[in-house]
Amino acid sequence: MVEQISIFAENKKGSMREITELLTKNDLNIYCAITNDSAEYGIVRLLVDETERAYQLLRENGFTCKISRVIGVKIPDNVGSLNRLLTDVEDSNINLDYLYVSYSREDSTPLAILHAPGYAEVEACLVSRGYEIL
Repeated sequence: MVEQISIFAENKKGSMREITELLTKNDLNIYCAITNDSAEYGIVRLLVDETERAYQLLRENGFTCKISRVIGVKIPDNVGSLNRLLTDVEDSNINLDYLYVSYSREDSTPLAILHAPGYAEVEACLVSRGYEIL
């Protein structure tokens, strides 16, 4: 199981650095970071080494955030592997809310991070199709 922290952040100069500085000063390692923004606010999604501790620290320092379960799927490091995963997802009638790609630090393998309703069903479907889930 992979847990992600989603942080609601004001879209202003220095916002992202405030988050990374807070985590850095508290010896929390960021494995992956992705941002989505609008004119005034954005969502910062993080995978970190200690999710619960990072979440509590962020909340204590005034950040609005939540922990979400996401699915980490290892995919081969070759042309078309993400497309194959997405084809299998579509063929299984799974609707993804969002996805992003990172790398597994353990074995330098590409890692697709998926968020979808029905976490357990999606995970079971992907395992049945031969995917390795974190």
